[in-house]
Formats: sequence, C-alpha cells, structure tokens
Amino acid sequence: QVQVVESGGGLVQAGGSLRLSCAASGIIFRFNSMAWYRQAPGKQRELVAVFTSGGTTNYADSVKGRFTISGDNAKNTVFLQMNSLKPEDTAVYYCNAYRLGFYNAWGQGTQVTVSS
Repeated sequence: QVQVVESGGGLVQAGGSLRLSCAASGIIFRFNSMAWYRQAPGKQRELVAVFTSGGTTNYADSVKGRFTISGDNAKNTVFLQMNSLKPEDTAVYYCNAYRLGFYNAWGQGTQVTVSS
C-alpha cells in the first residue's frame, strides 16, 4: 500500500521561507514522479512542482525562481524549499506520488499561510 505524508507547513511572513517534506512508503522512488500541488480556498488544485522519475524538475510559472523541489532516493522523500513567499502562496499543499498503471497517491495536505 502506498502512503504519502507531508510535513513542514506553517505560518510565515511575506518574504520568508518554509521547507516542506513528503515521505512516501510502499514505492520504489526512482520509478515515480513526485509532485507538490496546492489548493487555495475557492480555487482549483494546481500543480506547483514535479520531480520526475527521470530526475528532471518542472515548476509552475508562479513559483519559478522561488521554489525548489528535490528528492532523496534513499529515504523515499521529496522536499519543497519555498523562498520569497508571498501571500498568494497561501494554500494547502499536497504531495503526490504517481506511477503510471500502478498508483496515484495523495497525502493529507499541510497548510501554508503567508501573512502580508
């Protein structure tokens, strides 16, 4: 059974930083894509960043240059370093582990609140 657990959210002032962590179990990390999504109140869930099984990364335009996604294969963990945070980054952040034909697992989410 695949499980994904996020941690590291919280309250931070605009311009500050946070680091989110996502620990996955029941997967072979190098075969997955691991991604961070976010959902703000009244808005659809959107892709923030993805770390593909091939080792490449992609980002939403709104976070490019501020957020960095990285992975630790040995620990089955992916991180999202968020710098220069803005109030519009406020959302619940979700981690996703995906492997085509096998699973599409979501965590419970972690709240990130950026005050102005």
